[in-house]
Amino acid sequence: MTAPRPAEPPSEDLSRLAALHGVATSYSPSPDRTVAATASAVTHALTALGVDAASPEAVRAALTARARELGERLLPPTVVGWGTTAPAALAALPEDTRLLIRTEQGETRVSAEHLPPGVHELTATTPDGRTARAHLIVAPPRLPRPPGRSHGLLVQLYSLLSRRSWGMGDLADLGELAGWAGRTLGVGFIQVNPLHAAVPGPPTDPSPYRPSSRRFPDPVHLRVEDVPEFAYTDAPDRLHALLERAGRLREAVLEKGALIDRDAVWEAKREALELVHEVPLAPGRHAAYADFLAAQGRALEDHATYNALAEVHGPDWHRWPAPLRDPRSATTARARRELADRVDFHSRLVWLTDAQLTAAQRAAREAGMPVGIVHDLAVGVHPGGADAWAQQEYFAAGMSVGAPPDAFNARGQDWGLPPWRPDRLADSGYAPFRALLRALFRYAGALRIDHVMGLFRLWWVPEGHPPTEGTYVRYDAEAMLAVLVLEASRAGAVVIGEDLGTVEPGVREALRERGVYGTSVLWFERDWEGDGRPLAPDGWRADCLATATTHDLPSTAARLSGEHVELRDRLGLLTRPLEEERAEAAADVGEWRELLRRLGLLREGASGDVAGDVSGEASVEAEIQAVHRYLLRTPARMIGVWLPDGVGDRRPQNLPGTWDQYPNWRLPIADAQGRPVTLEELAESARLRALIDVFGQCGQFGQGAARHACGDDSASYDTPAARP
Repeated sequence: MTAPRPAEPPSEDLSRLAALHGVATSYSPSPDRTVAATASAVTHALTALGVDAASPEAVRAALTARARELGERLLPPTVVGWGTTAPAALAALPEDTRLLIRTEQGETRVSAEHLPPGVHELTATTPDGRTARAHLIVAPPRLPRPPGRSHGLLVQLYSLLSRRSWGMGDLADLGELAGWAGRTLGVGFIQVNPLHAAVPGPPTDPSPYRPSSRRFPDPVHLRVEDVPEFAYTDAPDRLHALLERAGRLREAVLEKGALIDRDAVWEAKREALELVHEVPLAPGRHAAYADFLAAQGRALEDHATYNALAEVHGPDWHRWPAPLRDPRSATTARARRELADRVDFHSRLVWLTDAQLTAAQRAAREAGMPVGIVHDLAVGVHPGGADAWAQQEYFAAGMSVGAPPDAFNARGQDWGLPPWRPDRLADSGYAPFRALLRALFRYAGALRIDHVMGLFRLWWVPEGHPPTEGTYVRYDAEAMLAVLVLEASRAGAVVIGEDLGTVEPGVREALRERGVYGTSVLWFERDWEGDGRPLAPDGWRADCLATATTHDLPSTAARLSGEHVELRDRLGLLTRPLEEERAEAAADVGEWRELLRRLGLLREGASGDVAGDVSGEASVEAEIQAVHRYLLRTPARMIGVWLPDGVGDRRPQNLPGTWDQYPNWRLPIADAQGRPVTLEELAESARLRALIDVFGQCGQFGQGAARHACGDDSASYDTPAARP
């Protein structure tokens, strides 16, 4: 039996062609190692960009064409300017080139200096008569910092059930949490999971990170009773029956140990919303709805049309009749007219959800929060969903976003999300990205961007190939950042980039330069360039959201107790003997305990031997408080508390690497014994109050007479805050 031939690296010509289109021919999983991409991976990526690289002859022809195109081009399709200075790209134009700029505000300018922020249209005419047109994005140099430091709560909204929820947390619950936490706990923000529209089910993928659309929210989060028309339905008996069904769904989760059943919740809400849709809108409401439809335009019409067609033909548009796969076909237009009532129903749901999202942010700000609701932007969308159907021209056909092999995953990852084409984004002036951000900033005080490194490059995996046969494709990071800064500044919003894991050199620096915060998780903050031990508080960066854990990691209680190792062992996920994993986890936590004690944040006897603490729960609670005192010692300007940590929840909301083995995205917040905890009980929880009191005990983040409660009086709390 002969050994398989190793994958061939790209030829010299193919490598040159790849470089001209932003396709990488190698990557570095670590500073001392470079891995070559395969010729197949590079060829597939170029093909998805519309470049024929199937043969040596095709590669040479494409090289010639690209060189000619770049040689004749006066300007790239999108030009970026920061602040009031002229864009650097204009310096390459021939001397005496005339500029004509039509600004977004309707003005005409002949100079690229001191332009207002916006996306303008630029025409350049050279002395010899050549003309070039480009989109000109002008953004503020950086986002302003939010005033002062703030602490907040991190929560998966579906897990936050109240006694009024329909079996999962909803936007009314979010508004109630915001109103209570802002006024009573003094928190500055609440971060939630992505609330993007899911692919229609059943069954619905419970993951909020693989949505049908990132542009529009999911109506499953509606509190149906808060819709004004609910009170005027002509079917009170049917509504009463639906409310009883909602009560049974709620009680099953809260009292009987059932998992959150998103499909059952949506089915009940959909039936109720169908009844609500039959109620005519009052004149003022009708006018507001008409304004919303006009403002959202074709994007909302496409989204609603997709959902109406999915009711007839199923959720994957690739399996629809061929003419309906084209959102601009005459057949699709005819179907839209025939399904007008269903299109209006789905449009109305977006309007209602948008209103409740806006109300939640308003409740947060009225409760005194300087930031309010932090929404989460997933890295991509489902290939069979609404956005992939409506915006086909912007997605790379036959490609999926993922991650290359690394020390944690030797096989790499395929996330099943089609990537945007960087060339099409640039040609459009980044219109899809701008529209997406504007939609989210309508109701967000801040935006967390999952895998923010994707603004710079993404790992493209060809369909039908393993992730190891992918390669990186680069985006115009300056343009992506300019759009982000422009839209966030218009909204007065904070931006937080999720930059955990392996990050390309220069990315964090570029984000920080533009005022985009990073994400720092305590257990990962070690002196990796030194002795590898836990990083001292003053070694942390200031421009970040600092947390003890996330939705993809063990709860703090589970990590401190080592229960996360036992869980992975029960599910068969360990790659080494159990004792080795236990020893490593215990050593890791032990080093952090040692540092907490040395800093005076964890008192002797507070770990494992509290008097009368038979279960060890009081000691775990004390350690969780100590962990958050440590976070206060850092200069981080935002500190997030994982809400389940406030009641001792042991279970992760998501366990990466599992599908059916673990109930990902379907667990309610629970206490240390696994008993679900309602929003009303959270508001009465002495344990949660004690954890949040850590922030008050330390004054305004270490400023004030009570600073000693955070540990050693001699420690510096506020002076490092100016440090990046």
